[in-house]
Order: sequence, then C-alpha cells, then structure tokens
Amino acid sequence: MPDPLADREGLNALLAKVYETAREYMAGVDDLPAGGSAGRDEAAAGFGGDLPENGNGSLAAINRLLTDGLEAATNSSGPRFFHFVTGGSTPAAIAADWFVSTIDNNAGLWVSSPLASKIEQVAIGWLKDLLQLPVGWSGVLTTGATMSNFTALGAARQWWGKEHGADIARSGTAGLAPIPVLTGGFVHASVKKALSMLGIGHDTMRILSGDAAGRLDLPALDRELRALNGAPAIVIATAGEVNAGGFDPVAAMAELARRHHAWLHVDGAFGLFARVSPITSQLASGIELADSAIADGHKWLNVPYDCGFAFVRDGRLLNEVFGMGAPYFPATEADHPDFLYLGPEMSRRARSLTVWATLAAYGRSGYREMIERHIALASRLGDQIRASSDFELLEEPRLNVVCFRYHPDAIRDTDLDHVNRRLGEAIIADGRVYFGTTVYAGKVAFRPAISNWRTTERDVDVILAVARELAERIPRPS
Repeated sequence: MPDPLADREGLNALLAKVYETAREYMAGVDDLPAGGSAGRDEAAAGFGGDLPENGNGSLAAINRLLTDGLEAATNSSGPRFFHFVTGGSTPAAIAADWFVSTIDNNAGLWVSSPLASKIEQVAIGWLKDLLQLPVGWSGVLTTGATMSNFTALGAARQWWGKEHGADIARSGTAGLAPIPVLTGGFVHASVKKALSMLGIGHDTMRILSGDAAGRLDLPALDRELRALNGAPAIVIATAGEVNAGGFDPVAAMAELARRHHAWLHVDGAFGLFARVSPITSQLASGIELADSAIADGHKWLNVPYDCGFAFVRDGRLLNEVFGMGAPYFPATEADHPDFLYLGPEMSRRARSLTVWATLAAYGRSGYREMIERHIALASRLGDQIRASSDFELLEEPRLNVVCFRYHPDAIRDTDLDHVNRRLGEAIIADGRVYFGTTVYAGKVAFRPAISNWRTTERDVDVILAVARELAERIPRPS
C-alpha cells in the first residue's frame, strides 16, 4: 500500500480495532504484571529490521502493535507500577488524549488552535489554584520535568544576565563570569541536564549537603551567598526528593535568596502536589515565595506522557528567552495567548486538553482525595516494613515514596548492597510489582512510589510478599 490516501476507507476499522483492544486492556490491567510479560525484551527486539520498500498496510501494522507491541510493553498504566514516580492516566485524561490525537492541533499559536490556546490558559490558571501558587505568575505546559526545569532556569539565566547588564538570550554568555548555582544534595538529574543545555554547566553547581542522605546544609548556603557580596546567583530547592520524598527547607531558602539577591527555583516534579492536601501542605510551604517552580503532569496529576508545567513569577523573562517569531507568525493579542513564545517548542501537542479534562472531571476535592489515599498507602507500607523482621525502613515516609531495603539478620552488613542489587534485578525480571534499586545514604535500597489513581491497599500489600519470595531464592554470599 504505497500511499496513505488509498487507506482512508479503512480508518474506521482501525479505530474500532484499537478501541476494542484498549477496552479489554483497561478492563484487565489491574491484574496484569506491572512489568509486562516475561518475554518483553524478546518481543521488543522483534521490531528490528530494515525500512520496508512497500508497506504491508495499516491493518497489519496496527495488528502487530496490538499483539507483539503489548507483549513488549510494560503495564505502567496499572496500579503496581511503582518505578520512577509514574502516575497512570485518569479516564478523563485518556479520553481527552484520544481527542487530542484526533484533531491534531498545534498548540503553539492561537491561530493554529484557539481551542488548545484557550484551554492551556485556563489549565495553567487551574493548576496555580490547585497548587496554591500566586495568581500573577506566568505558566506554560512542557513535555515534563526536564523541559520545565529548562524553561524556568532559562528565565533565571536571563534574569542573572540582566543583573549584569547583559541580554543573554540575544548575545549569549561570552565575557560573563560563570553563573553561581547553589543547591542541596536532593538535586535531581533533570536539573543537571537543564543546566547543561543552558550552557551554565552542571559541574559548576555547588552542592551543599549536610549529611549522607543529601539534606541541604542551610548555614553553608547562607555563607556561600554572603561570600558573593550581593552579586546575583541562582538557588535551587527540591520539593520531593526522589529516593525518600524529602523536602528542602524552601521557606528558609526563600528568605536567604531574598536577602542575598538570588533567584530561587523549586524543582517540585511531584512534591509540588503536597500543597493540595492540608495533611502535607506544610512540607511544601514557602514555594509561593520562589521565583519559579515546576512540576510533572504525568506523575501525580495522572495525565498521559508527556506533560509538565513551568511557573515563573516574571513571565516577561520567558518571552525574552523563548519569544522567537517568524514573518508568517501573527502578532500576539492580549486575549489570544501564543504559548510558543513562553516555552522551548514551537510545534506543541495540545496536551492542555488532557490537563483541563482531568481537572474539570475530578476537581480539587478529587485530587485531594487521591493524594491523601496515596499518602496513607505509603504510610501503610512503612508500617509493614517496620513490623517485619527482614526489611529495614531507611526513612520515615513523608509523602508517597517509601525507601527501604532487605535486611535479614542472616546476611552480613558487608553483603547487604550486593544482595539488594540482586533482589532489585529479580523484582524487575519478575514484574508482578515493578520498582528498581537506588542508593540512599550510601545504601543500596528500593524506593517504590505510589502515584497511580488505580492503586489501592491490595496492590501495596503484595510488595513485601513478592520481594520476600524473590529474596529467598537469591544465593547467600559465602
């Protein structure tokens, strides 16, 4: 079938096939192994080969995705996928995402999609309301935490340059001193990647850690800022550290930043959602005092990949960095926002529709209830670990991440890292529950994160049982 035009009559049959497969999959995903089938790697490898000269038609191609593709996929939309702080997609978000693909609008300019542009404007306002951020902040949707950090830190870099009398977006950093960037040990790899892309450099960042877990040394931050003698700097706080859900003291950092002429950026990929519930809002207090903050949508908002949000106190800086035009682009009107001037991408998926749909469907109270359920489930798992004789809780759960390791009395302390790495490999290979290893406070550990709207007590209650069963099969070091 050499030309898609000849295939248009088959579209209804294709969509019906995909719908039926999706319906059956969603009906059973709660009971599927989170890691997918045992043959997932082999099934994925089967998609190799050369580009065909002549295609075999849409029905054959889609059938292969719906069979071999499902065999190769993880079931990350299910309730027992605890890896990487991954949320699922709410029913409203899934349906909206299908609609997004159907209309295929470019959400960069109002003229290319008044619908997506207006809904992004509304969605940004709703997110600020949900997350208790200042009404006057500007915001833009991105592909995720990395590009959100890139966007917000791009504004910070522009601010820093202007404090030195330079327009970095126009002229670059040539002739300027290195940008001082100060943070704690909770800093995430996405921040480092953003600093690399921005030309600031991740190795120039000064990590001020007060202990093995990475907690910020606040007096050291004060000393470093004082040593700059009023010269501008960028301070980065983490709200929701990935290993144990820890929080930097954002309010105290904001006070230091204000006193010492620094920009405070908050990486709150999932921790920003602590502000939704009164149970945890104090963990994320002070974020409203920052100059920028970010979060992921495909984590605790439970919308499809990919989605993130960047919020900046002074939106003019975003326009200075990302406001590239072209002769065929229309001028922005006050009531018609053009979001390509506020973020990195010019061609933009209309992801605002999924954000709007899920917030419209479930509202503030629905998200509060889900987040509080996840917090209770993390606490429940923490209690089970504490009550066990063969697992060790490495940090009290503060949010939705539980950091622990296998630690039976029969294994020497010197062998624990090796055994836990082997156990992590076994858990990934087994796939019934899905989470990998990390290193926390110098110890190899696990950090399952509860973020999926489907997850209930029955899903959390199998974690230790599966881990214990697999651990007992691991040969003990001699």
